[in-house]
Amino acid sequence: MALGKIKADTLEHSTAGSLDTQYVVKGSAKAWQNLNGNSFGLRDSFNTASSTDNGTGDYSHTMTSAMSDANYVVLVASRNEGTNTNTANNIHQGTAPTASVFRLQHIENGSAADAVYVSSSVNGDLA
Repeated sequence: MALGKIKADTLEHSTAGSLDTQYVVKGSAKAWQNLNGNSFGLRDSFNTASSTDNGTGDYSHTMTSAMSDANYVVLVASRNEGTNTNTANNIHQGTAPTASVFRLQHIENGSAADAVYVSSSVNGDLA
């Protein structure tokens, strides 16, 4: 089976107009993860080589294909079932991201806590 390429500078829809392919390439998530932080394990992911449980509420993800540098965006959301708490999610305060690894923290009521659902998405430029 032969492999091929499709090359285009713009995409055009019959009624919605056209879009420069740069917006598709730069605007798409380059990696994402759906993690069970409670029993620890990935439910599903894209461009994720591995995930690590670094301790309570502390998770690292290693991307299969690295970003061009560490200046990418990570969006994080999480929730616990049946809890009514003040939560925060962020890039780990003591560990700067690299081109291929980022570390997250989940905080509830001011303390690290494991969450049933920890979702993250990475946007930026692949290497």
